[in-house]
Amino acid sequence: MFTSVFKRSIPVAGAFLLVTSLLAIAESAIPEDTFTPAISGVTAGGTPIHFIKDGFDGTEGPIAAVDGSGSVLFTETKANRITRIAPDTTISTFLENTNGANGLAFNSNGELFAVQTLKTKVGIIYPPGKEKTLSENFEGTAYQRPNDLVLAKNGGIYFTDSGTRPSKENPTPPASTPGVYYIAPDGEVKRLANDIKRPNGIQLSTDEKVLYVANTDGEHILAYDVTADGSIGTKRNFAKLAGWGKTETGDWASGADGLAVDAKGRLYVASSAGIEVFGDKGDALGVIPLPKKPQNLAFAGKDKKTLYAVGRGAAYKIAVLTPGFDGRVK
Repeated sequence: MFTSVFKRSIPVAGAFLLVTSLLAIAESAIPEDTFTPAISGVTAGGTPIHFIKDGFDGTEGPIAAVDGSGSVLFTETKANRITRIAPDTTISTFLENTNGANGLAFNSNGELFAVQTLKTKVGIIYPPGKEKTLSENFEGTAYQRPNDLVLAKNGGIYFTDSGTRPSKENPTPPASTPGVYYIAPDGEVKRLANDIKRPNGIQLSTDEKVLYVANTDGEHILAYDVTADGSIGTKRNFAKLAGWGKTETGDWASGADGLAVDAKGRLYVASSAGIEVFGDKGDALGVIPLPKKPQNLAFAGKDKKTLYAVGRGAAYKIAVLTPGFDGRVK
């Protein structure tokens, strides 16, 4: 077909060169796998960082599916849906019309909890017929942008509201009132912190004695001791982030976003530097750089020994040496 077309306009040799160039451009547009550094107990040096797909419409809230398939789910917040990635990287839709779900969490009954950004609230969105609103305001004031959540063993829910910030679509939003909240098992809502500029990812340590919070605009991951009633103690800097630096706007930020823990209590942080890994005392163990900056991450797959990362419309997976913590789905 190409030959018959080009014979009428350019020499065959020229046509061949043109077609070869077009094929080369098409191949170069397909991202190649990159590789991990060696991080003790985390990744072997040279492990492929498998590129899965680009072009998703918002990439947040990854979590292991609880149906035994080994799949991972994540939210396409802008597209108002939850997408599934199977172990063979097949892509399918898990749930539509999610009310702008962002962070996700499963309980032991297979109910899917989500912080939701269209009509802002926290509640259960799956399975069908089990939908339930747990909280849509604090003391009569609606949440601004619920961002992430984690479920405690007692049924309590910790979640963040990252507040408002100017955008091209809304250059003058309402004054930002970010916070960290706790929904107790009896339904009571407590505001635990309102002094973090942009709280984002949230996670519990494996023994649930420490609550971690990512401050996107801050230099450190924050940590709080958890008390018996679910409240938290004094804020402290837990780990210094390699992602801390000047942004395109001239501001300083780390890009700290989603958090995950492995079976040894290590904390994994999606930041502007990539996936930063810390020991349970906050010691920096290494950074896994990704082609696109990650927004969130989760362990899934067989034995939770695959680390999935999503961000800026792309998704990746990495084989790891230590599985994710098995005491929670995330």
